[in-house]
Amino acid sequence: MTTSNSALLNKIKPFLTNSFRLIFLLLPIYIILSITLWGLVWSGYLPLFIQNQLVWHIYEMMFGVASAGIIGFIFTFVSEAYNDIVIISKKQIFYIVMLWLIGRIAFWMIDTLGVYVVALTNLPLLIWIVFLIAKPLIVDPLRNHISLGLILISIVIIQGWFFASLAGWVATDAMSILKVALGSFMVLELLALRRIATGTINEWLDSNNVDDTFVARPPRYNIAILCIILFTLFEFLFPYNPILGWLGFAVCAAILNTLNDFFIDEKIIIFKPYVLPIFLVLLSMAIGYGLMGFDYLYDGFNGINHFRHFLTTGVFGLSFFTVMVIISTIHTGRKLRTNKWINLAILLIVIATLLRSLMPFFPLSFMAENASFIYLSSSVIWATAFIIYLMIFSSVLSEN
Repeated sequence: MTTSNSALLNKIKPFLTNSFRLIFLLLPIYIILSITLWGLVWSGYLPLFIQNQLVWHIYEMMFGVASAGIIGFIFTFVSEAYNDIVIISKKQIFYIVMLWLIGRIAFWMIDTLGVYVVALTNLPLLIWIVFLIAKPLIVDPLRNHISLGLILISIVIIQGWFFASLAGWVATDAMSILKVALGSFMVLELLALRRIATGTINEWLDSNNVDDTFVARPPRYNIAILCIILFTLFEFLFPYNPILGWLGFAVCAAILNTLNDFFIDEKIIIFKPYVLPIFLVLLSMAIGYGLMGFDYLYDGFNGINHFRHFLTTGVFGLSFFTVMVIISTIHTGRKLRTNKWINLAILLIVIATLLRSLMPFFPLSFMAENASFIYLSSSVIWATAFIIYLMIFSSVLSEN
C-alpha cells in the first residue's frame, strides 16, 4: 500500500467507526447544496436544470435527504435497542453511503440517464437497509419495534410505485404518489420521534436529578398515525374532497394530543435543551395538517402546497437537525448539552418554515414584488442551520 493510500485510509477510518458518522457528514453538505440550488431555480435566478424540477425537489427531500436520515438513525437505534448488536460492518457502512451518494447524482441526471438506470441506483438502498435490520426486529419476542420495519417496507413499495409511474408502467400521477410518500414519512417520523423523545428527555431528567419519568404514550401516537393514514388515503383517492378538511383537523388534534406528554408533574420541561425542538417537530406537523384541512374547506384559498412545507421544511428540517445533533453528541461519548449556535440553528429552521409556509397569508401586492426573494431567503436560512451543524460537528465526526 502506498503512503498516499495509507493516509487516505487513516482519514476515512474514523467515519466508519459508527454507522452515522459518514452519512451525517455528507447529509448536511448535500442539504446545503440541494436546497440552495433549488431556491435559486424556483425563485428564477437560475435556469431549469431538469425537465420536471418540482418532482425532482420533492423526491430528493424525501427519498434523497430523508433516506440519509434513516441510515444515520435506524442502525444506531436498532443496535442500541438490542444490546449493541452489530448489524452493519464498516465495509457495509461505506458501501451503503456510497450507494446513497450515487443515487443522488443519478437522480440529478435523470433526463440523461433515463428512468430505469436511476431506479436501479435508488431502489436498492432502502431494500438493503430493511434487509439488515430485519433479523433483530423479527426475532424480538415482544416485536417492540416491528412497526419501524413495516413502515420502511411500505416506503420501499411507494418508491417502486413512483418509478413505475415515471416509466409509464402505471397510470398514477407521480405527484400523487409523492403525496402518499410524504404521509408515510410522517408516520415514520412519529414512530421514530416517540422513541427519540423517550430516550433523550429521560436522559436529561436523570442528568438534572429530576425525579420524574417522561412517557411518550403509544395510544396517543397510534391515534395520530391512524389519522395521518386516513388523510393520506383520502387525499389520494378523493383529491379536493371537503372531507379532507375535517380529516386534516383530526390529524392536527391527534398530534396536539401527543404534546400532553410533555407536561410532567415535577418540572416544566418544554423549553429545556433538546425538548423544545422535539416539541416543535410535533407542533409543526400539527399546524401543517390543520392548515391543509383549512385549505380544503375554504374553497379557493389555494394555499395547500405552501402549508405542506410545515411538514417538509418544518418537520423534516427540525427532526433531521435534532437527530443529527443528539446522535452525534451521545454516541461519540459526550454529554447532551446545547449552546447558542445550536439554538440559533433551530430558530433559523423555524423562521425558514414560517417564511415558506405562510406565504398565502402575505398581501398579494407584497407577494407580487417579493415572492422570488422569499423563496430564496427561506432556502438560504434553512441551509444555514446545517452549515452551523457542520461547523460544530465536522471535527467531532472525524475523531477516532
